[in-house]
Amino acid sequence: FDGIRAEYDRRRNVLYDGLKDIPGVVIRKPQGAFYVIIRLPVKDIEHFAVWLLSEFSLDGKTVMIAPAPGFYSTPSLGTDEARIAYVINEHDLREAVRVFKAGLESYKAVHG
Repeated sequence: FDGIRAEYDRRRNVLYDGLKDIPGVVIRKPQGAFYVIIRLPVKDIEHFAVWLLSEFSLDGKTVMIAPAPGFYSTPSLGTDEARIAYVINEHDLREAVRVFKAGLESYKAVHG
């Protein structure tokens, strides 16, 4: 399992390092999962997630995020949070971060 663990550590670091400097994003580095929960500067994560899939693309690409409210038992929690898994290779993760950052900037410009 050492090789698998090292691979997921690299993927985690690529995602964490790519997201931590995006203005308004709050992230904690996971210690044992294959996903991260991030807080975003959006009012409605569900709307943002759907918008990414239906209205945004960069170079013909978009990204999919999982809105976090479904991971909480309290309905009011996670409305500005998303769960992002790092189960794809490093190259694709880097590209996903690039697309995500552009998507978030575009969304904020239109929806505040």
